[in-house]
Amino acid sequence: MAFDLKIANGMVHDGSGRPPRRADIGVRDGRIAEIGGCRAAADRIIDAEGAIVTPGFIDLHTHYDGQISWDEELRPSVNFGVTTVLMGNCGVGFAPVRPKDHDRLIRLMEGVEDIPGTALHEGIRWGWESFGEYLSRIDAMPHTIDFAAMAVHDPIRVYAMGERATHREQATADELGHMQALLKEALDAGAAGFSIGRSDIHRTADGDWTPSSEASREELVALASVMKGRRRGVLQIVNDFNLEREGDQFAEEFALVEAFARAGDRPCSISLMQRDFAPDQWLRILKETERLNADGVDFRVQVAPRGIGVFNGLQCSMHPLMAQPLYQSIKDLPLAARVAIMRDPDFRRRCLADPPVKLSGPGSSVPPIVDALIAGIGFVANKFYRLGETPDYDQGAEGSLGAEARRDGVSVMEKLYDTLLELDGKQLIYFPIYNYSEFSYDNVGRMLRHPNALLGLSDGGAHVGTICDASFPAYLLSYWTRDRGKDRIALPRAVQMLTADAADYLGLEDRGRLRVGMRADINVIDYDGLSLKAPRMVKDLPAGGQRLLQDAHGFRATLVNGRQVIADDQVTDERPGRLVRFN
Repeated sequence: MAFDLKIANGMVHDGSGRPPRRADIGVRDGRIAEIGGCRAAADRIIDAEGAIVTPGFIDLHTHYDGQISWDEELRPSVNFGVTTVLMGNCGVGFAPVRPKDHDRLIRLMEGVEDIPGTALHEGIRWGWESFGEYLSRIDAMPHTIDFAAMAVHDPIRVYAMGERATHREQATADELGHMQALLKEALDAGAAGFSIGRSDIHRTADGDWTPSSEASREELVALASVMKGRRRGVLQIVNDFNLEREGDQFAEEFALVEAFARAGDRPCSISLMQRDFAPDQWLRILKETERLNADGVDFRVQVAPRGIGVFNGLQCSMHPLMAQPLYQSIKDLPLAARVAIMRDPDFRRRCLADPPVKLSGPGSSVPPIVDALIAGIGFVANKFYRLGETPDYDQGAEGSLGAEARRDGVSVMEKLYDTLLELDGKQLIYFPIYNYSEFSYDNVGRMLRHPNALLGLSDGGAHVGTICDASFPAYLLSYWTRDRGKDRIALPRAVQMLTADAADYLGLEDRGRLRVGMRADINVIDYDGLSLKAPRMVKDLPAGGQRLLQDAHGFRATLVNGRQVIADDQVTDERPGRLVRFN
């Protein structure tokens, strides 16, 4: 029989971690029909000469929960070889919801994940109340890539407890039973699992605690227990172990995490990164992870292939001048007007002369960590970088703007002020807030190689005014397997991390490997030419909202269910993406 499509002459990395082989791949009816000679005729041929051919990538940590209801393309994830995304991480989302709570959940997502509330208000196409209705609604809309959604703690708590959910109150027995029923309903409808968020950094847009941040151990255990005995579904946690509070609360918080994971008795993962405020905490988490796995608990860590990077700029949600009183007097002006005023030498002198004001506190969504960073800007600037047009995320201590200020004999604030005005005020300053405490990626390499590690934490769709980490898959391939001068990861292993490892964790048996009968989710990548461009701010969100996007070079083709959604780095008109249900 003829093929609908043939990928010819490529080096096939099948996702198993084994060495590649030169082979053709024949696709028929959205499935891989043959791998090898593939002598039958094909309606269409993609020439993969000089390229690698991989399974489509699976991103375990995204926040497209709102964007998916208006955006068909799901950029930027689709631009980096991702063919399946998992939404609903960190306990925030948009279902279940009563109409009166639409604004409450938007304010929550705006504060926690830095997605403009105006964009969410205008863009979200409501039409659901239950989680099952939400899944049906978003599945009815065309998309480039596949998506799955976890049930999330915050909306469930708000639905069951109303106003009490947001005032740090504990659930009654009846409310807890209602939450369990809502979670069961979501899982029965096809949710991919259940996620919770316990972070002091996460606040609503009004500066309030997230509804679930102070939930009791009893509540978390009761909800996780709904997962027990199910054939599919995972648990996900974000927890900073109360770093902003006094005293070492790690043991107490990890005991809660362990109770949650044991109660669910399903694969569970937690975010792992090296934080400057507790540079050895990640090692403690790994030690506990090893203990749990030795005791039969399937407990993983989600890790990143580079620094968890925040972008600072006059167009961004954060920058070093945001707490300067004189700058605050012009902060709402258009960019060009601000730049013109800031170029005045007298304004510059007066702006830099004033001490910064406090940004966090009652009614503010700014977490206290921002005030701490601004207060220590002289030290923090040692981790501020210009990335360049072809981004260099690993420049060491001497590549920083802090080091540049010392070489030029100017103050750190003078250097930052002038840098922000570069490119007509569009210059972006990269700040690897996590994973760069020692100005190298040696510890990142240790995380990536840990046997319990999963590649994750891209936050695709979130923190759109400060973070652009959806490019993690392309970075893992280009930097860690090719460009890193030492300690490189073998390319077959990196492909396995992006594909089969994630599929196995989620229990997806139809993707993540190139085998006959599997879905034709496939990448054709110019490996030698694979590169990233500098992130850029664009205004393409509803209501004129802006976000950071990043382009890649080297993706000749990305197929989802046999249909090409990327051609030579550009999104096509194909929309084969569908909801992946886990019921």
